[in-house]
Amino acid sequence: MKHVYEGKTKKVFELPDGNYLIKFKDEATGENGVFDPGANTVGLTIEGMGKACLKMTDYYFNKINDAGIPTHYVSANIDDVSMTVLPAKTIGRGLEVICRFRATGSFMRRYALYANEGQELDAFVEVTLKDDDRLDPPISKDALQALGLLDGEKYEELKILTQRIAKLIKQDLEEKGMELYDIKLEFGFLNGTNELALIDEISGGNMRVFKDGKSVLPLELVNLVI
Repeated sequence: MKHVYEGKTKKVFELPDGNYLIKFKDEATGENGVFDPGANTVGLTIEGMGKACLKMTDYYFNKINDAGIPTHYVSANIDDVSMTVLPAKTIGRGLEVICRFRATGSFMRRYALYANEGQELDAFVEVTLKDDDRLDPPISKDALQALGLLDGEKYEELKILTQRIAKLIKQDLEEKGMELYDIKLEFGFLNGTNELALIDEISGGNMRVFKDGKSVLPLELVNLVI
């Protein structure tokens, strides 16, 4: 295997057959030792976090594949804390797409003048650039098109895919007595084509989930979901 990328929470290796292997770490994003899925820095190390993220990712990617939504997911090896994925090209240096069902986190930091904490949002979609130095700035459809990152038609496709995936996960969590407040997803173009596909991971590390009015932490969440 060829080591090709070292991320905050994952390592990526190129496999001889052209696919990629992603190994999950126990690091989590946050600040001052407090977990925050919207943070740009590694804030803490949680024993078992990598395996918990992989179990959730395996669980939801299989559901999404079964729903006919394109992804890069091939298989997972829970014991090795790794998953095999198809090659995919990121959009620019990476876009993060957030689907919000309730107002919280960075949404409130920006819009508290008009919004209330926990206010219902109708699967509101926003896109941010993966750019730690600039705190992942939000970017509009027009700006994405002007910068040559994504044309208008592909943006609308991205939005629809995001809402379909988020609603699928929201419904699954509701069946287990929990509520999804928001989720952060990432997309790329699959196998050198123009087909948008879900990439990266889906885990407690990139969503906010509440049960009985209290936030569910990632290690708790995996036990409640699987």
